[in-house]
Amino acid sequence: QVTLVESGGGSVQAGGSLRLSCAVAGGTYSNCMGWFRQTPGKEREGVATEYTGKIYYADSVKGRFTISQDNAKNTVYLQMNSLKPEDTAMYYCAVKPRCNVVVASRLLSADFDYWGQGTQVTVSS
Repeated sequence: QVTLVESGGGSVQAGGSLRLSCAVAGGTYSNCMGWFRQTPGKEREGVATEYTGKIYYADSVKGRFTISQDNAKNTVYLQMNSLKPEDTAMYYCAVKPRCNVVVASRLLSADFDYWGQGTQVTVSS
């Protein structure tokens, strides 16, 4: 069983930065780690994924967001810079055990098995 707890969301003005954290417990074998986001009425979209050091980003966040891990702390981060109002969403971290690079590259929420409760990010113009 894998449990994930996100933190670090909040409200920021456009151009600002936030760092989201996701504490992960359990099920660490060959994981894909991912960050996703969702706004009301829309499907959950992939933001960034990582698998054995290979990292993939949605085009909308490339050059602005960075996914990273601290294995000693079992924590995954999403550093978000140059935030835009369109980045406003509920952000979720997720894990896919026994993953592979094909899954990671797809950035599809349906591929991931375990989810945190989400943390809200609001960017004002």
